[in-house]
Amino acid sequence: MSDRVPGELLPADDPIEINAGRETATVTIENTGDRPVQVGSHFHFFETNPELEFDREAAYGMRLNVPAGTAIRFEPGSERDVELVAIGGDRIVHGMGGLVGGDLDDEDVRERALERAAEAGYRGVER
Repeated sequence: MSDRVPGELLPADDPIEINAGRETATVTIENTGDRPVQVGSHFHFFETNPELEFDREAAYGMRLNVPAGTAIRFEPGSERDVELVAIGGDRIVHGMGGLVGGDLDDEDVRERALERAAEAGYRGVER
């Protein structure tokens, strides 16, 4: 007879490294608004709240490098560094802030997204 229990989890001995081998970037974020902003783990960081000041070009195609289902909260007036990781899979983004709407690796989509962000007054976009 087995010593195993139905539904038992047997974790690996070594820790699981999330997002192994993916490109990362560290950006400094400042919440210039008057309300807290919370960003979830899988949100395209480039399209976050317009009142967050950071290098949006560096954040294009990236999301927070945190475990799935978690988030980071940015308090008004606060500044902090966060690590971002490249979005995986097919790298097609729709919705979010309505800036991209397509293939993240298409240069025309990228340029239009940067233009839209600048026109809409997103902080951290130089155009």
